[in-house]
Amino acid sequence: MEETLLKTCLYDSHVALGAKMSPFAGFMMPIQYSGIIAEHLAVRQKVGMFDVSHMGEIFVSGPDAERFVNHIFTNEIRGFAPGKVLYGMMLYPDGGVVDDLLVYREYEPDHFLLVVNAANIAKDYRWMLDQAEGYDVKIDNQSDNWGQIAVQGPDAESKVVEVLGETKAKDTAFYEFYDSTYMGKRMIVSRTGYTGEDGFEIYTSVEGTQDIWQKMLDAGVTPCGLGCRDTLRFEAGLPLYGDELSPEITPVEAGLGMFCKLDKEEFIGKDVIALQKAEGTQKKLVGIGIADRAIPRAGYPVELEDGTQVGVVTTGYHSISLDKSICFALVKTEYAALGTPLWIRIRSRVFPGEVIKKRFYQTNYKK
Repeated sequence: MEETLLKTCLYDSHVALGAKMSPFAGFMMPIQYSGIIAEHLAVRQKVGMFDVSHMGEIFVSGPDAERFVNHIFTNEIRGFAPGKVLYGMMLYPDGGVVDDLLVYREYEPDHFLLVVNAANIAKDYRWMLDQAEGYDVKIDNQSDNWGQIAVQGPDAESKVVEVLGETKAKDTAFYEFYDSTYMGKRMIVSRTGYTGEDGFEIYTSVEGTQDIWQKMLDAGVTPCGLGCRDTLRFEAGLPLYGDELSPEITPVEAGLGMFCKLDKEEFIGKDVIALQKAEGTQKKLVGIGIADRAIPRAGYPVELEDGTQVGVVTTGYHSISLDKSICFALVKTEYAALGTPLWIRIRSRVFPGEVIKKRFYQTNYKK
């Protein structure tokens, strides 16, 4: 049976702008407008914006909200002040990843916003409901009622202030947010993003999102598609669920163990993560630089010089910012040290490379 694709509240604008549209996470989304390279460079050098209204917004509230969120979330939210945002994961008991997400501690006591990946909204919501037995909490999936725009790049702050009059944005630190209003509805402005550049993610009503998008277009902000969103996050060493994190790849294997706080009393999957941190893992996510312009793609084998396969590529590109071919790969831990020579098999040929740091690009967050 043919899949029925959803549309975000900005779909008509994407079509009117001539965007190349393609299915992603159950939605028909823009992949590019003017082109991936031009959009990528707009974000690195000036400012671009993304429709991320396909992302999920799930609100958790009630007397046990803090205890419940801390139970399902790997990071530590106790002592975490209102207006702060935390990155972390929800795990299965075996340490595999349900999803990676952002947790917003709201200004109203016992209220949290969990922002989840678009492809996982229904799964995450069911998972939360299943874990809520014995907790006095309300779990409210409001994903259909919110739009979200990510404004990213060196000029993001000035555009948010200029176009929206949000002067408070200037005083908002990295991974902080504040509440505002737009067209009479709540608006959340957070200094977060997925590009390695400074920027903001703006959540508000469907109608408000459409109005903000048009105002940003009129102000000369470059519309950007999911194509350059992937090249940007990849250069900055940021994982993508389904590629670098999955039910089969734990946070420790992905190099994200720092977001799993073992000094917490408990969280789902903690015992597995503690064991992996103590004893190591059999596989590890690494960066690989390739001594050629050939492009490694997800699923390509990673080999030793004698042809023995020791891993697999999860994401690969010829980097736009760095002008070199690089990839993430999940390899056997004994071959994960920096400087280790490895070969990427691209169809019938192999290309030499070596293990390098996963953050390929120097990020420019405002901290």
